[in-house]
Amino acid sequence: MDGVTLYSTRLCGFCSRAKALLLAKGVEFTEVGLDDDPEARQALMKRTGQRTVPQIFVGDVHVGGFRELATLDQRGGLDALLDTHGIDYSD
Repeated sequence: MDGVTLYSTRLCGFCSRAKALLLAKGVEFTEVGLDDDPEARQALMKRTGQRTVPQIFVGDVHVGGFRELATLDQRGGLDALLDTHGIDYSD
């Protein structure tokens, strides 16, 4: 899987914050909405073992949710992970 993928639901505040963080960094991402797609939700649960959203992947690396994404960014690890996967951003 290439790029950044964010699994979300419409009324999720942490999803909104994760999207805002990625957009502020200039990161393009694919959003997978789980509200009306029970099959996608089941696939996510099987892939991550998690029921919560957001769930964020950079390439095939599971970052976790918003808090993990924000912590990774604050420590400089998000830039390194994006660089490793050849993902453009403008920080």
